[in-house]
Amino acid sequence: MSNLFAIAYPDVSTAQKVRDELIGLQKQKLIDLEDVVVVERREDGKIKLHQAVSNTGLGAASGALWGGVIGLLFFMPFLGAAIGGATGAAVGASTDTGVDDNFMRQVGQKMAPGSAAVFALVRSATEDKVVPAIAQFGGELIQTSLSHEEEEHLREIAEAANPASTL
Repeated sequence: MSNLFAIAYPDVSTAQKVRDELIGLQKQKLIDLEDVVVVERREDGKIKLHQAVSNTGLGAASGALWGGVIGLLFFMPFLGAAIGGATGAAVGASTDTGVDDNFMRQVGQKMAPGSAAVFALVRSATEDKVVPAIAQFGGELIQTSLSHEEEEHLREIAEAANPASTL
């Protein structure tokens, strides 16, 4: 089961640094992320989601590959790749994996203009390594799927790692 964490930051650049840090920690096998998204509330009040993975691009690539293979059977690989790519892109664009986009937009509406938040759906993590790496950026934990006891334990670890953190 995955756990959801939403941490608010005063600006989008800090939130993007945190997302990049989480992705780096995943490459080190210290955290297993199902999804990580930066939600930005712009000065004009609009909400912008910065997805880490583009389902449209992945769908287009896999569709083009499979369309090309099927096209080879009918001696039209380029036509098959073009049709497969377009179909894959359409399916990828309509697919929402990870954290629900509507939920992130609703939370984003409650944030101050110019601020941002990182939404991370975490399958597993090496807590004693990940929390200090993220706590160095500060931030405020605004949403989590943890129990009250687990959330309090997380806050204690974050405070020990960075006394200025409000995680």
